[in-house]
Amino acid sequence: MRDEVGQAMTDSALDQIAGKADPQRGEDKNEPYSQHIPDILSQIRDSYSELRPAERRVADVVLADVTFSVDASNAEIARRADVSEPTVTRFCRAIGCDGVRDFKLKLAQSVVVGRLYLSPLPPPEPSEDGSPLWNVVFGEARKALSLVERSVEPADIVRCGELIAGAHQVVVFGLGGSSTALAQETQNRLFRYGVVVSAHSDPYVMKMNASTLKPNDVVIAISSTGRTREVVESVTLAKHYRAKTIAITAPDSDLAAEADIALTVDVPEFPDPLKPTASRYAFLAIIDLVSTAVGYRLDPASRETLRRIKYTVLNHRKGKVLEPLGD
Repeated sequence: MRDEVGQAMTDSALDQIAGKADPQRGEDKNEPYSQHIPDILSQIRDSYSELRPAERRVADVVLADVTFSVDASNAEIARRADVSEPTVTRFCRAIGCDGVRDFKLKLAQSVVVGRLYLSPLPPPEPSEDGSPLWNVVFGEARKALSLVERSVEPADIVRCGELIAGAHQVVVFGLGGSSTALAQETQNRLFRYGVVVSAHSDPYVMKMNASTLKPNDVVIAISSTGRTREVVESVTLAKHYRAKTIAITAPDSDLAAEADIALTVDVPEFPDPLKPTASRYAFLAIIDLVSTAVGYRLDPASRETLRRIKYTVLNHRKGKVLEPLGD
């Protein structure tokens, strides 16, 4: 029974995170982003100094074993904390919950969202040179690049190169941490070939730009999950105005389905959250493939543009001809 209750709590938490509606509450399943998921673990830590000694013992039990606390009954938590059951209830209310059930639901949400962070993995084994980091970082980077090589169709890269080379202008959309940086990198790669390109990461600016596009314009949309609502909506708007759209994203995602050409790769994340995200290596490789296709498609005009940039850079800082081009 305890496992069934705990699973029900976790299932309910997953439903809320996924934005599923509760018919009895009249929630709109089409507005999942309006639901705030409280971070109950932070509330416990922030309220710890204000709790009574007995309530702190309950907090210690919860923070020490979150999974146990989700599945355990009120009596089991009280027994492990060496307090009375009413103390567990008082603890729940002291940290801002309506009661034990409300507390367990919010705790289950925290487990669903942050299980990797709540259960640290053992440190990686040292490699032959003594460093534990080489296999973690280089291994995942190599795996990501290999996945791109196996997943992306060369014909799609060529089609993207032709679309971009023939475009009046290219706009790049990316929202969030890595996608914003990747959008800027796409602009950095393409302007060198003489492409009129701009990158945008503000959701309102993305939509405003999408509404100005014409049939000979191209959108490149970047999203590691393909579920970022603002990016998908901007692509839909751009298509409404008959612009061509390219997505660099995850397979079988909303963004991939919406774009005219989807360059997709599925990069499973390494279970250690302390390691940087490997998918950005994959996306950078796709961006380099596309930009190289554009460069060859625009040659000799792109070669002349690159020559001008190199001439200007060398006059500014001096150096060698084969140094990186303004990087």
